[in-house]
Amino acid sequence: MMTRRILLGTLAASLCTPVRASADFTFASIDGGQISLAGLRGQPVLVVNTASLCAYTPQYDQLQALHEAYAGRAVILAVPSDDFGGQELSDEAEVKEFCELNFALTLPMTEITKVRGARQHPFYRWAADQGVIPRWNFHKILLDTNGAIAAEFPTTVSPTDPKIRGAIDRLL
Repeated sequence: MMTRRILLGTLAASLCTPVRASADFTFASIDGGQISLAGLRGQPVLVVNTASLCAYTPQYDQLQALHEAYAGRAVILAVPSDDFGGQELSDEAEVKEFCELNFALTLPMTEITKVRGARQHPFYRWAADQGVIPRWNFHKILLDTNGAIAAEFPTTVSPTDPKIRGAIDRLL
């Protein structure tokens, strides 16, 4: 009887343990320093794994448009990654210059980051534990104002698609 009570107590405690919110994670910024998701709480955050040499790279224009449309109300965060077929440039300086020259990007960007595999960033490990796994570049993960995953959008859904804008608007 005592063992059963202990097991039930342990089960109840584990069910009451809150799921870690994404706000607990930080990324190295391409500009130096850190981007803390905790510092972005209170705003929706669209996290997009990107690549400079991908066929979907023109989506940067739409990510920048979202960044401008939601300035001060939502954050669009680009996470350059080389996890899908060597489609990222060799270092952060090249990525930053490429994005500034070709897309006039001013949205926040991280350093080149692993989004899958044994060395994936803890944010992406956390997302994978919740069933959200980028299958290609430009996969979009929308976080709500508390840092929980509100929605995800595959590569083929463009950043300015009404589905994404509507999901962001519902969180504002």
